[in-house]
Amino acid sequence: MKPRISVITLGVNDLERSLKFYRDGLGLPTTGIVGQEFEHGAVAFFDLQSGLKLAIWSRKDIAHDTGIEQTPISPTDFTIGHNVGSKAEVDTVMEQARKAGATITVPAHDTFWGGYSGYFQDPDGHLWEVVWNPDWEFIE
Repeated sequence: MKPRISVITLGVNDLERSLKFYRDGLGLPTTGIVGQEFEHGAVAFFDLQSGLKLAIWSRKDIAHDTGIEQTPISPTDFTIGHNVGSKAEVDTVMEQARKAGATITVPAHDTFWGGYSGYFQDPDGHLWEVVWNPDWEFIE
């Protein structure tokens, strides 16, 4: 397998609510919900960096498509890291997420390893870490 990921899909409970959070609240570019003409097909895609998209899809539809029973979730199953170029940008993104309806689980703070980060949960409980790492070169 070549190390190539092109889509990260998040299971959501309310597609419209999540669309508003990511599109209107966080400003991620999207054409909106597509595939509504298909049973279990409604999904929204957001453009991230080149070659990578974020998708939101109903949990019940993911369960149907994969043949796996839908079970309770744990927000600690994984996190999504959003790296930025400065401490100030961490603060800006965290505030933008809060205004969009995110729950701040860990306010932005200096980390033990020399960085600066905070965590928020989207409306479906997915954890996002907004982080500045002084050892990583940030590329726009």
